[in-house]
Amino acid sequence: MPIQVLMPALSPTMEKGNLAKWLKKEGDAVKSGDVIAEIETDKATMEVEAVDEGTLGKILIPEGTADVAVNTPIAMILGQGEDASAIKNAAPAAPPAKADVATQERVAESRSPVGEGKPMISEPVAPAAPQLTPQEDLDVPAGTEMVTMTVREALRDAMAEEMRRDPDVFVMGEEVAEYQGAYKVTQGLLQEFGAKRVVDTPITEHGFAGLGVGAALAGLKPIVEFMTFNFAMQAIDHIINSAAKTLYMSGGQMGASIVFRGPNGAAARVAAQHSQDYSAWYSQIPGLIVIAPYTASDAKGLLKAAIRNPNPVIFLENEILYGQSFPVPKLGDFVLPIGKARIVRPGNNVTIVSFSNGMTYSLKAAEELAKKHIMAEVIDLRTLRPLDIDTIVQSVQKTGRLVTVEEGWPQCGIGAEIAARVMERAFDYLDAPVTRITGKDVPMPYAANLEKLALPSVQEIVEAAKAVCYR
Repeated sequence: MPIQVLMPALSPTMEKGNLAKWLKKEGDAVKSGDVIAEIETDKATMEVEAVDEGTLGKILIPEGTADVAVNTPIAMILGQGEDASAIKNAAPAAPPAKADVATQERVAESRSPVGEGKPMISEPVAPAAPQLTPQEDLDVPAGTEMVTMTVREALRDAMAEEMRRDPDVFVMGEEVAEYQGAYKVTQGLLQEFGAKRVVDTPITEHGFAGLGVGAALAGLKPIVEFMTFNFAMQAIDHIINSAAKTLYMSGGQMGASIVFRGPNGAAARVAAQHSQDYSAWYSQIPGLIVIAPYTASDAKGLLKAAIRNPNPVIFLENEILYGQSFPVPKLGDFVLPIGKARIVRPGNNVTIVSFSNGMTYSLKAAEELAKKHIMAEVIDLRTLRPLDIDTIVQSVQKTGRLVTVEEGWPQCGIGAEIAARVMERAFDYLDAPVTRITGKDVPMPYAANLEKLALPSVQEIVEAAKAVCYR
């Protein structure tokens, strides 16, 4: 009897995925464990293995099909002695199911195993990115063609362009080469640049971060990928005591042009040790530049700028944003200035300042506030060190009110720093106290319902803005 191959799930809560590619064709002999296809979420690629020995008798779902529901039959494997007639009466594949609103709000289990010895971090279902228009950057000439791409693709293109431009640039980290990156950000780089410039490392952040810093001090330009910045705790001595301080301690004789990049902050149900937001940690350190982009265009333009910068750069990405799509300028060499915030949404009643995934909540809150006739000006910091306080002050001088939004903890956070600086420079313009919306002051819970309560919400931002507007 023919055996069905079902659409697998990367996690217990995954509902659907895209069938990216068939690696076997109808009529090919397969053994149990053979990789026969690849499926994708908006986060990563997963291999589909044959469940038994036989012949791939019929492909039920063609490659390139999007939104294939989990457990949908995607192929039929014929056993020994069976032919195509055995599957003529096979039931057709069910159409892809449309996820409802409740499904969109579920969070995916993380770190599902994918095959023998191949850990993959599955992605939570991300909230839809608000549609932004490029009023943003004076660096983008009027009339520039825009192309839509994901944050993941923008980061990959930035690295590829800089590696073509400068032979001293190379990428290193866990699974960045043969496995194409745990989040598929480095996909295709090994094939183009080879193993000398796309280097798989052992699972030892302390070791390969030190190796990267040494290479930078010797004149190369490493891009060090951490599978998550939580793991960079093992490497923080190299980052702070070696990369950040050597230029000063050597009297300007030795610098480190190095980028440390990877996902930062909460993802979905990875609990306290894997959900930390390091924005404020690194932003305190003299000698470091700290960047935390939200959109794909900022991710690309700022990563290119980071790679070219002669100083060590902490480039904080966000796992939930990797699969989000945004317009990106189609320019030959799109580089953005480091240290410049962007007014994403103009307004005159209250200023909302955020960065990285906090922008998701902030822009949705601004939409809700507009329905209540409160026009919020939303500022995306983009760079955390140096901090563009001038843009914030100018906005507060106009609105008289300020709400900051971040996923990190409240004490000594980015919002606390902004509040202090605005008090110093714009106190007389404030018509209400600065309000901070942050992650709750607790270790991140594992349970999905508690995790949701521990993070900022759109409603919290709306209530804060109404409060400072005395509404």
